[in-house]
Amino acid sequence: MVRRIAAVLVLSAAIAACGGRSEDRPPANASVPVRGGSLVASLRSEPATFNRLVNGGNSSATDAITELTQATLVRVNRVTGTIEPALAERWSVSPDGRTFTLSLRKGVTFSDGVPLSADDVLFSFAVVYDPKVASVLAASLEVRNKPLRVTAPDSETVVITLPAPFAPGLALLDNLPILPKHQLEAAYAAGKFQDAWNVSTPPGSMAGLGPFVLTGYEPGQRLTFTRNPHYWRRDASGIQLPYLDSISMEIVASQDAELLRMQAGSIDLMTQADLRPQDYASLKRLAQGDGAVHLTELGPAVDANMLWFNLTRAAASRPGKSFVQRAEFRQAISYAVDRDAIVSSVYLGAATPIDGPVTPGNRTWYSDRAPKYPYDVARATALLAAIGLVDRNGDGMLEDASGARVRFTILTQANHIRGRVVTVLQEQLRQVGIAVDIAALDPRSMFQRFAAGDYDAMYYGFQASSLDPANNLDFWLSSGSAHVWNAGQTQPATPWERQIDDLMQQQMAAASLTERQRLFADVQRVFGENLPAICFVAPNVAIATSARVGGAQPALLDPKVLWASDQLFLIR
Repeated sequence: MVRRIAAVLVLSAAIAACGGRSEDRPPANASVPVRGGSLVASLRSEPATFNRLVNGGNSSATDAITELTQATLVRVNRVTGTIEPALAERWSVSPDGRTFTLSLRKGVTFSDGVPLSADDVLFSFAVVYDPKVASVLAASLEVRNKPLRVTAPDSETVVITLPAPFAPGLALLDNLPILPKHQLEAAYAAGKFQDAWNVSTPPGSMAGLGPFVLTGYEPGQRLTFTRNPHYWRRDASGIQLPYLDSISMEIVASQDAELLRMQAGSIDLMTQADLRPQDYASLKRLAQGDGAVHLTELGPAVDANMLWFNLTRAAASRPGKSFVQRAEFRQAISYAVDRDAIVSSVYLGAATPIDGPVTPGNRTWYSDRAPKYPYDVARATALLAAIGLVDRNGDGMLEDASGARVRFTILTQANHIRGRVVTVLQEQLRQVGIAVDIAALDPRSMFQRFAAGDYDAMYYGFQASSLDPANNLDFWLSSGSAHVWNAGQTQPATPWERQIDDLMQQQMAAASLTERQRLFADVQRVFGENLPAICFVAPNVAIATSARVGGAQPALLDPKVLWASDQLFLIR
C-alpha cells in the first residue's frame, strides 16, 4: 500500500496519556442500526479529480471520495489489519504462496446497474500498469518493482500471480478500486484517461461499486453522496448496506471553522478526523457535559512528522553544507532536541516522544531495540566536535574547518503546527551552536523546491495506508518514490541503504511473522544509526464525532472513520 506525502497533520489529542482506545461514553456503535437518514462530514480541501488512478488522485479529498464510491477485490480492515472479502468473496492459494485464484461475488452490479465481470478487473489492472497513464497507484501494486500477472479464465474468476514471494499477499489488492470498463474504456483507448472523471464530470454519471454515489458537487461548498441502490454488501441480519440514505461533505478549509461547526452540531464528523491540541479541551467538555460530541482516543499516531535532509549527490557537492551528509551531524541534532519540551509546549502534552519513523502506535512492527536519542547536549556537542564543527571565534556558534558558520535551512508548512515545532528546533539547536533558518511555505511551493532539490532539510509528514512495512516499500527502499532524502536511486547510494534494501527484500518474503519482525527490527536499527530523517514526537490520536453518529469504527489509518462508511448510521 502506498505511503504518501500528506497535506494534513495526523491528529493530536490533548491529553498526555497514550496507549489503547478510551472513550468518554459508551461507543456510538452500541446502538441498534437504523436504516435511513443523513450525516454531514467536513472536508478541508477540494478534489483535483474524481479519478483515484491519475495525477492528483493521491490527495486526501480524492481518496475520501473513492472510499465512498468505489470498492476493491479485498479490503484490509483498518482496525484489525486483517484481509476481508470484498468484490472477491473467496480465494485459494497455490502451494508456493504466489498464485491466488479469486472468485468474484455473484450478482454484483455497478451503481448504474451494469454487472461486474472479470473484464472490469483486467481493465483496471491494465490501466494502472500502463506507463502512458503514469498512475499514482502503480508502485503500490508491484512486488520488487514488477507488476502482478492477472488473468481471467472466465467472467467470475480472476487469477493473480505475484512476481516474487510477498508475505502480505492479497493485501496489495486493497489499493486498487475496480473501475467500470464500460464507462472508461473509450477514454483509455483514446489516450485521454488522465482527463476521465475530472471535476467537471457531471455528478451521478460515474458508476462505482462502493456504498454511495457522488450525486452533487458544488465547488467550494460541498459534495453530496447518495446511497448506491445496487450495493452488494449486507449486514449480519441480511439488511442491505449502507444504512444511511446520504452523506453531505461540506468543504471547510479552515480548522477553526471546522471546530466551530463541530461545537455547534452542524457537522457530524471530520473526514480528515484529526484535532489540534488546542481544540481538544473544548470538545472534551462537550463530551463530558451533554454528550453532544463523542471522543475516541486511539493512542500514538502511526504516522509521524519528520525532519529529513537532502542527501542527494547534488546536495553533497554544495559548498558549506557537507556536514549535513555526516551521520554524526544528524545524530547530534537528535541528541540536541528535547522531545519532552515539544510534547509540552507545542502539543500541550498530547504526544509521545519517539526516535524513529515506526511509532509505538504500530504495535506489531515497532521495535524497542532501535537506537534511542535522549536529550543530551554534551553528547551532541562531542559528536559535532568529532567531525570538526566547533566554536572557533567564541561567539557561541559553530564553524567548520574553513571558519564558515554551521547553518542550514528547514523548509516547513506555513500556518501549521509543523511550523511551531520547527521554531522549537531552531532555538534548541542554537543552544549547541547550530544556526537554523526557517522557510515557511505553502505545500505547493515546498514541493516545487523539493522536486528541484533546492533545499537543505524539510520538516513534513507522511500518511501510510498500511501498518505492514512491506506495503510501504516506496519509503524504505532506495529506489522508492517516497525515499525522500534521496528518492528513486537506480543503485543504493550508501552501504547502509543497500543493507536496508536487502533486509526489506528478505522481510517481505519471510514466511513467519516472527522472522519478519526480527528482520524489520534490524531495518529500524540501521535506519536509527544513520538517521536520514529524524522523528521527534507522535501526536496522540483522538477522533471526534457527533452524538448522532452510530456504527463508527475509528482507526489509526486514514480515512479514520469513512473507511467503513457503509456501517455508519444515524442515532435519532
